[in-house]
Amino acid sequence: MIAQLFINEHARRGRDAAPFVRDALRRSGVQVVEGSVADAGVAVDCVIAAGGDGTLVSAIRDAIALGVPLGLIPLGTFNELARTLGIPIDIERAVEVIAAAHQRTIDVASVNGAYFVNEASIGISSRVTRLQTPELKQRYGFFGVLATAMTAMRHARPFHAELHFDGTCEYVRTIQLTVANSHRFGGFLQVADAAIDDGWLDLYSIDIRSLWEAFSIARAMIAGKRREVPGLRVRRATRFEIRTRRPHRIIADGEPAGETPAVFEVIPGALRVFVPAS
Repeated sequence: MIAQLFINEHARRGRDAAPFVRDALRRSGVQVVEGSVADAGVAVDCVIAAGGDGTLVSAIRDAIALGVPLGLIPLGTFNELARTLGIPIDIERAVEVIAAAHQRTIDVASVNGAYFVNEASIGISSRVTRLQTPELKQRYGFFGVLATAMTAMRHARPFHAELHFDGTCEYVRTIQLTVANSHRFGGFLQVADAAIDDGWLDLYSIDIRSLWEAFSIARAMIAGKRREVPGLRVRRATRFEIRTRRPHRIIADGEPAGETPAVFEVIPGALRVFVPAS
């Protein structure tokens, strides 16, 4: 098997893990090509992303363009897609999954020309991403993420947005808009009646106006229910167009993805991924 490898050596684990990743792949019979496949003039059988969810952005683009499956070696903080698909966090076991070559087809979503598999969002999350420097994440890991999230919450300001979907238009006042392609997102949230291969996008709009609403939203999200409660609006569609009074930054799977206005669309069955046979 010949693979194009994307490895994030700037991630908290990436720099130390890179030699072990390359060695594990070699011992499993996977020949690695790094950099541009076009420049190397080599046909590959798959694309491998070794890093966090942000590393997936470039890897997904190439896997779809080449029409080959994607392999994951989780090295990030949350590793949302790996956890969704049951891919082991251990490097050796993740490489074994790739070598076994059992595949599952999943949906991919897009916004402003950027692909994402977990979620894209506007509001608090974009401020969190700006505050999370590589140095902070490398030094503090999850606790650094938590600290920046709390800082962003303290400075959250509502904004107005238009939601266009299924021939309708809704106006919302919100501090956070999230468009999810999977049932798992946000680092710890899981929703029971959604899936990464169901052909839908789920939009969540949050506008907390009281402590009671904050409690209700937290309870609903932790319970994993895709339902509305005071302060939380939930919508499902295959395409959302979001417009705001002024441009707002968009974050897709932890990476910058332009600004509003923007169209979010699902691409059903766009990507094959190596997963455990069970």
